[in-house]
Amino acid sequence: MSEHQFAQPQQLWKNFLFFLLPLIATNILQNLSGTINTVFVGQMLGVNAIAAVAVFFPILFFLLAFVIGLSAGTTVLVGQAWGAQNVEKVRYVVGSTLFMTLIGGSVIAILGVVFAEDLLLALGTNANVMHLSLPYVQWMLAGSPLLFVYMIYTSILRGVGDSITPLLALGLTSLIGLAITPILIAGYFGFPALGIIAPAIATIIGYLAVLIFLAIYLNRNDHPLRPDRALLRHIRHQPELSKIILKLGLPTSVQMVTTSVAGLVIVGLVNRFGSDATAAYGAVNQVLNYIQFPAISIAIAASIFAAQAIGAGKAELLSKVTRTALSMNLLITGGLILFAYLFSKYLMALFITDPEVVKLGQQLLFIVLWSMLFFGASAIFASIMRASGTVLVPMLINIMAIVLIEIPCAYRFSQLWGLKGIWIAYATAFVCLCLLQGLYYHLIWKKKTVHALI
Repeated sequence: MSEHQFAQPQQLWKNFLFFLLPLIATNILQNLSGTINTVFVGQMLGVNAIAAVAVFFPILFFLLAFVIGLSAGTTVLVGQAWGAQNVEKVRYVVGSTLFMTLIGGSVIAILGVVFAEDLLLALGTNANVMHLSLPYVQWMLAGSPLLFVYMIYTSILRGVGDSITPLLALGLTSLIGLAITPILIAGYFGFPALGIIAPAIATIIGYLAVLIFLAIYLNRNDHPLRPDRALLRHIRHQPELSKIILKLGLPTSVQMVTTSVAGLVIVGLVNRFGSDATAAYGAVNQVLNYIQFPAISIAIAASIFAAQAIGAGKAELLSKVTRTALSMNLLITGGLILFAYLFSKYLMALFITDPEVVKLGQQLLFIVLWSMLFFGASAIFASIMRASGTVLVPMLINIMAIVLIEIPCAYRFSQLWGLKGIWIAYATAFVCLCLLQGLYYHLIWKKKTVHALI
């Protein structure tokens, strides 16, 4: 990150947008590839196979909560070290993080394979899909170290301002998965038909291939984060760095888990209104996901640019980064919201065939869509503060908005206004979250002296 990058507002806009677009594309591609793989399993193996795979989702989420938290902490430190143009510090951070990732991933893989059946029984897995779920979960957990390293490494690449290489890596992973999964399921071209474990094995092959690709690609392009001897010798336990990374990352993990639990509570409320309500809920969430991805991507980009500015000793530029990110949120997220309002009927019809449920989905979408702007702004405020090491208060504000506003309002509003009340509660929570994060940012955090963490 150079001073030139911040020299003019137009330059910052250009660099921010150049970094942001591949990041948005990565998030959307990840969601699409997961959806297509699910289609393969459902079409080729049947409903029980879908149920067997779905059992793994809660397990995967809790694992990803830890990894995403770890990567969030690492990205801040990498961004600050890169902003200070200290490649050696970057390597120290990367080495410490990879050490924790490899050790944690290996422990999870071993324990996961050994205790997979007990875990599935604890989750209440139906007996008629246990014979399918067990081998699938065991294979997925066995391959989890590869997934963790892939996620951490691509996050680290973004920390040094590279959002294109992670997109290339995900593109390769997706292509391998889409090509291999149906072949291994059905046993085409002389391969054995592996059935339910095929998606898991295809996933492992995809992540292994992409890690090999990254090693070759980064070394050939003389990338600052190429896995050469200088980097590999730093993969060891570094207690002080580990403490800082966990301090920055664990609040993100806790926040993700809280959001997930709240989501289960909301689903329970929605289910009370019948299957049409549940179908509309699923369709509305699909549309909202594609609006949230860009909003979250803008927040991630803001955090990285802010971390690099802090590392470069240019903390006074944080306001400029914040304004740029908020403008991007208004432009990009606002544009997508407008598009969704104009074409709501067609968007709902992508997921629902019943005209009455399409109409219901439209009504619910209209209630909550506008509040995505506030969701995006709150994420930006929290990300800028996280870049300086302020993570606890933004996390507590987020949890408070869920526990004290979203869930109680959803209960009360659903009693007053039925199903629509749940979406009014969502909108209310997003607005309150934005106001609280914004007030803390402007009234307290901006008055603090910001220093680099490493």
